[in-house]
Amino acid sequence: MHPSYMNYDDDCISISFELRLFSLFSHKINQTTDLNEQVEKEPWLSSEKVVVKPDMLFGKRGKSGLVALKLDFAEVATFVKERLGKEVEMSGCKGPITTFIVEPFVPHNEEFYLNVVSDRLGCSISFSECGGIEIEENWDKVKTIFLPTGASLTPEMCAPLVATLPLEIKAEIEEFIKVIFTLFQDLDFTFLEMNPFTLVDGRPYPLDMRGELDDTAAFKNFKKWGDIEFPMPFGRVMSPTESFIHGLDEKTSASLKFTVLNPKGRIWTMVAGGGVGDLGYASELGNYAEYSGAPKEDEVLQYAKVVIDCATANPDGKSRALVIGGGIANFTDVAATFNGIIRALKEKEAKLKAARMHIFVRRGGLNYQNGLAKMRALGDEIGVPIEVYGPEATMTGICKEAIQYITAAA
Repeated sequence: MHPSYMNYDDDCISISFELRLFSLFSHKINQTTDLNEQVEKEPWLSSEKVVVKPDMLFGKRGKSGLVALKLDFAEVATFVKERLGKEVEMSGCKGPITTFIVEPFVPHNEEFYLNVVSDRLGCSISFSECGGIEIEENWDKVKTIFLPTGASLTPEMCAPLVATLPLEIKAEIEEFIKVIFTLFQDLDFTFLEMNPFTLVDGRPYPLDMRGELDDTAAFKNFKKWGDIEFPMPFGRVMSPTESFIHGLDEKTSASLKFTVLNPKGRIWTMVAGGGVGDLGYASELGNYAEYSGAPKEDEVLQYAKVVIDCATANPDGKSRALVIGGGIANFTDVAATFNGIIRALKEKEAKLKAARMHIFVRRGGLNYQNGLAKMRALGDEIGVPIEVYGPEATMTGICKEAIQYITAAA
């Protein structure tokens, strides 16, 4: 990430620059890394004592024996070799360790904790002067304040966080918290944690840091974020079908999303959301899916074929439901996108029947009457039950019908 500094005051520029340096003096190691080559490119790797740890989306690395301090580079090579590619279980998720990060070791005596997280109504800021690996054991010493959306982090608001700090460092850490919160908002983080950060020559220095960005804010932050990738959650690997849809999505100006949630689920969707989980049947939801942004007919055809193949796989005699459509389209031609779905349903007729599939359609928007009429005619043509609704019905109501169908016909 390469933040833009022009909008910040002098103190914020300084902190931003330090955070960037913190990133620049970190070095990644994976299974393709040539360690000898990296030492030639980054001489500090062999001249300084370093810290090595996994650079992946899970916590409690220190307690799991995955962090080592004050190593020389030969020791780093041994440490990484013994652990790279090994499967670990973290918070109930299993996966291989694919990436380590190496950083200069920073001698320090103090470890502080800072966390900022946003929710629907504002942001919570937590701070403790007892940070580090034992933060959970010292959670009673973590102080938290809540800032409603739009509120400023004033000295009065920040005071409870730093109330027990020694006077000689209180002002510096208070200013650091305020600046980090400014960065948090400006760069559209949803979560940012430093555990720990310390003081180097009296200035805050993050020793370990993790953050989550709001990917829907990319349109206004692409210059500040730079060339950034959003990795898969730890333990999550794309299936071939998900990878196929991901490839389609990358090639189109529309949005095509598909994630398998439960391969044995009996309710499948070709919409974004729909309320199945809110109605208490999340365990039966087979997938998350979204098609929007006026995709071309052939793109919709390929997309729909993948969803139908997953929804009808391994028929077991139990009824299944497929919910198609969604809300009222703003600029997508409903009839045009339905043409691609109709072609896919015709091609997969035998699979739909073998899976005892009942289809529910709900849509509104541009040319929706024509699209819904085609769907009604299709049900008679292929002999698969298709119930069709316009914008007078709600998606929650359609989902209730799908749930009632699979529970009554089981």
